[in-house]
Amino acid sequence: FLKVLSRIDSVLQSPRAPPLIFRPSKGPVQNYIKENGQACGFEHLPLTIEMWADQLIALKDLHKSLRKLSLELLPWNTKDPQDNRESLRVEDLQLIVDAILEELKHKEKSSQTQSLQTLSAIVSHFQKLFDVNSLSGVYPRMNEVYTKLGEMTNAMRNLHELLELDSSAPPTVVVDTVGKLCDIVNKNVTEQVQQLLGTQDIHSIINKLEEHECFFPPFQALIQDLLCLLEISNVDDILPAVQNLK
Repeated sequence: FLKVLSRIDSVLQSPRAPPLIFRPSKGPVQNYIKENGQACGFEHLPLTIEMWADQLIALKDLHKSLRKLSLELLPWNTKDPQDNRESLRVEDLQLIVDAILEELKHKEKSSQTQSLQTLSAIVSHFQKLFDVNSLSGVYPRMNEVYTKLGEMTNAMRNLHELLELDSSAPPTVVVDTVGKLCDIVNKNVTEQVQQLLGTQDIHSIINKLEEHECFFPPFQALIQDLLCLLEISNVDDILPAVQNLK
């Protein structure tokens, strides 16, 4: 028994032992050891062993959690270096952590490379769409496109309000509505012209216009002569002036 205690004592006092584990005992056990020629302190040894047991159990739980995380990040790495051993070491967990960190580092570098490639492709596509020959011209063209887009957005919003359309109506609906309004306006103008000239036939309208073109120049010349002869400037004064001459 004393030999076992001595070996435990030598382990606890070794440089590799955790600090504050070896504490000299002052109770009956210490006196018993001294009487038998040995000087060992094991007062806190049961608590220390219990703590180690708990830590070993917790180490197994930590290993399970790390394995789950490893399978999520490294699904191709199904081999566990601890599978063939009953005991579990901290080195086994460290290997898993190192593998996860290495994979994350690789993914980060890969994502940065892909991001640069994606950005380059976006810039090239923008240059093709908006006919930009150099990288220095990308920003000015972006500003121009942004300005034009804002103007178009405002115009479409105003048209939606004027035409009493829903704000979600696409541009094709707006164009169709404007086209229908133009047709209605043109039809009304044609009808008004027809009513003004007293005809429903386009050829009759042309004839009427030709008649008016032949009539109005001589009539206008006559009116101008009367205004000069009567020494007046207003057409409405012609009739009163002629009546005064009687």
